[in-house]
Amino acid sequence: MTEKIRIDIWTDIACPWCYIGKHRFEQGVAAFREQHPELDVEFEVEGHSYELAPDTPIDFKGSELEFLAKHKGMPESQVEQMLGQVTQIGAQEGIEFDFDRVKHANTARAHRALHLAKDRGLQLELQERLYRAYFAEGADMSDPDTLAALGEEVGLDPAEVRSALDNEDYGTAVEQDITRARMLGVNGVPFFLIDQKYGVSGAQSVDAFAGAFKQVLDLREGEQA
Repeated sequence: MTEKIRIDIWTDIACPWCYIGKHRFEQGVAAFREQHPELDVEFEVEGHSYELAPDTPIDFKGSELEFLAKHKGMPESQVEQMLGQVTQIGAQEGIEFDFDRVKHANTARAHRALHLAKDRGLQLELQERLYRAYFAEGADMSDPDTLAALGEEVGLDPAEVRSALDNEDYGTAVEQDITRARMLGVNGVPFFLIDQKYGVSGAQSVDAFAGAFKQVLDLREGEQA
């Protein structure tokens, strides 16, 4: 019999650890399948919106270094060191970070585009494309034309993407995601909710994810015994 594990994931496009966490989670799923070939498990994954810096002006113009130094009140040298460490960790995961090119942006419009993509069955594909565009290509996540073009690359109608950016239903969906995160006590991302019961916070290791999935199945089996 096929078992189903539901995973709800809260992330922000402007969060480098969310990008790393996405890759580690996906590798964790692959590792779990490799470690337990005897188990027939389907993973039902749904992404949810979270805004790390919702107070960022929609037309903000500036670098990630400038924003973090001001937003966190940290010396620029300390921010540079922090971003350098993230760049090295990303490289180990096969992820490119080029913080010299990053244009810090308000991600509200990107989240609306992701909700459209969810409706069209392309959420994970658009999320991956937005991460790469933001962190490696210097794309502006608040620019409608940029978001429409990136959406088209993964199979969305660019006109529909532009329309979604002003669609208040999608705006409400974003706010509902954020409200649910607050109710769950989430104060940082990435955050993974497994089976709507068990929370995993942060970009955990591949083995930690694989182990968590097995533990959830074991707990489920114990409840049914």
